[in-house]
Amino acid sequence: MKTIKTAVICAVALSILLTAAIFYSLSSHQDAGALVKNLPNKDMFSFVKSMEGTIPDGQVQQVNDDLRVDVALRQMFDYYLTATGEKSLPEIRKEIEKELEKTLSPRAASQAKQVLARYIAYKQELAEIEKKPGLAGNALSAIKLRLASMQELRLRFFSEKENLAMFGFDDAYDTDAVARFEISEDKSLNQVQKEKKLLALDAAMPAALREEKEAPYKVIRLEENVTKMRAQGASDDDIYRMRAASTTPEAAARLAGLDREEIEWKNRIATYRQEKSRLLASLKGNSEQEQLAAIQLIRDQGFNSSEQKRLGAYE
Repeated sequence: MKTIKTAVICAVALSILLTAAIFYSLSSHQDAGALVKNLPNKDMFSFVKSMEGTIPDGQVQQVNDDLRVDVALRQMFDYYLTATGEKSLPEIRKEIEKELEKTLSPRAASQAKQVLARYIAYKQELAEIEKKPGLAGNALSAIKLRLASMQELRLRFFSEKENLAMFGFDDAYDTDAVARFEISEDKSLNQVQKEKKLLALDAAMPAALREEKEAPYKVIRLEENVTKMRAQGASDDDIYRMRAASTTPEAAARLAGLDREEIEWKNRIATYRQEKSRLLASLKGNSEQEQLAAIQLIRDQGFNSSEQKRLGAYE
């Protein structure tokens, strides 16, 4: 089973590739630092099947009796909107509004519903704009045009203050990523000149953006340290204390839980493979259909339907 910890590390490694980072950032951002600090706990959410084992993004807040419009609000909307395909848009909107009513005061909830309506309309128009031929492809010109079109469209749905609150950080991230891509693609510059321009971008980078970009490397280094410590005979307590010092005690505890889940999964896989091997040996003279039926029986005994989809990688 690809655990959350493993998925995080793989995603982080892939995000280091510049072009991939640009395309990812143009659609949505995930706070890599929060992946360490806010790993899922047992309060799982199951609005749709695909969301089992996850918790909603974003923490909707209010100031006095008014909604606080920020990136967390947008992240909460996006989390529920990923259920598109499993639920209709009206169903998803109703679920979001229900959560808003549970979390916020009547006045703030009403304000949040208004923002939600505009956000859904914005996302629908954005999907149509992205279908335009001139915005397709991986060329720098297409990337810049997509970014400009997205930013221009937002002005029709959100005030300047709302734009800055919900998308300001993403805009800074996107602008920086596109600038770096532009430098890398500039054939008029030699390697030394490119490095000089990249260093200038580094120097001008806002502190929050710098922390965001460095966070993936922190995650990688953290797990590299864990691997080294285990190879040197470190105990689970040693690992916990190292992680707690690097992140928070809560994150360290959750990572320890993920370690246990990973070990438990590997043990289950080992048991399954042993049982399968013994079973096939005992059914050598049987038909292929009978063998497959017997294998499915031990699959059903040891794994749920979602887990069985992952077994192919271990066959």
